[in-house]
Amino acid sequence: MARIIGIANQKGGVGKTTTAINLAASLAILEYKTLLVDADPQANCTTGLGFDLHNIQQSLYDCFVNGALAKDVILKSAIPFLDLIPSHIDLVGAEIEMIHHPNRENVLKQLLEPVRSEYDFIIIDCSPSLGLITVNALTAADSVLVPVQSEFFALEGLGKLLNTIKIVQSRLNPELVIEGILMTMYDGRLRLCNQVVSEVRRHFEGVVFDAIIHRNTRLSEAPSFGKPVILYDAESKGAINYLNLAKEILQRNNMTQINQADKIIEL
Repeated sequence: MARIIGIANQKGGVGKTTTAINLAASLAILEYKTLLVDADPQANCTTGLGFDLHNIQQSLYDCFVNGALAKDVILKSAIPFLDLIPSHIDLVGAEIEMIHHPNRENVLKQLLEPVRSEYDFIIIDCSPSLGLITVNALTAADSVLVPVQSEFFALEGLGKLLNTIKIVQSRLNPELVIEGILMTMYDGRLRLCNQVVSEVRRHFEGVVFDAIIHRNTRLSEAPSFGKPVILYDAESKGAINYLNLAKEILQRNNMTQINQADKIIEL
């Protein structure tokens, strides 16, 4: 039965989609069957895995609005063990079209239930807002991973997100937990970055991942080639950072295949 992890932060530009693509790819490289759900109307996860939006017949929008089944929408990626439910710009209108839907907060949970047993992990990339689609993701998820940029305004908006998570826990999904806070766009040469990481670790002791995502040119370039960084440059710092994050998540969930994971992460 898959562990469902939503990746959320309503603050834009924190590396949320980059994390969704590369965490999913890293888990797949480690041979854990993974489904990436692109729940952001910008569809950057979809294009970041090399799919042309013009060639996609059905997307998450069709699941939300037209009753399409997940199994009919899932696409196979270039990486074995990694599948995708693609997004589309039409998803912008889904929240309005779902406004009178009975049980509207549970649509995604019900959608994923029939395919959940086929995967080890389901990663949901949420849009940078706290609207109905994101609430659907948090209702469907077992846990939330929160990317936070290593900059002065790192904690801005984090309280609002944590408050939303508490509301979802109390009303819709009592089992929801925080998987962890991930520091992104880190530059060890800057004193400010180090101060921000220390401050976040102090505020959220035990919740922040040991893995940190460094600023990395190859990581920034990879989406323009429609590839996760592990396919674009497996020896880059960005690829190793995300493999380390995947390994840490596996360890936290007691799922580590130690010899295999160590062998790959030492690239």
